[in-house]
Amino acid sequence: MKIKIGAYEAKTKLPMILRNVKGGQSYTITNRGEDVAELIPSVNMNKKNKDMAVEKIKDLMLGDPIKGVNIKDMISEGRA
Repeated sequence: MKIKIGAYEAKTKLPMILRNVKGGQSYTITNRGEDVAELIPSVNMNKKNKDMAVEKIKDLMLGDPIKGVNIKDMISEGRA
């Protein structure tokens, strides 16, 4: 969902807005009520976030394995 924000407010809150955009939020910047610009996350940022998520999952799987679970049994039961 895009948030509409006036140009003056965008100027005064730019650091906060950029943090939010980095987190995936999009903004429509207006001037006197007229839409003039879209501020959206960079395509490279989305790829970077996906890559970081994959690395976190890998770290979790390698660093903290689930104890007492037999993957072969889960597959044979149709649970995996």
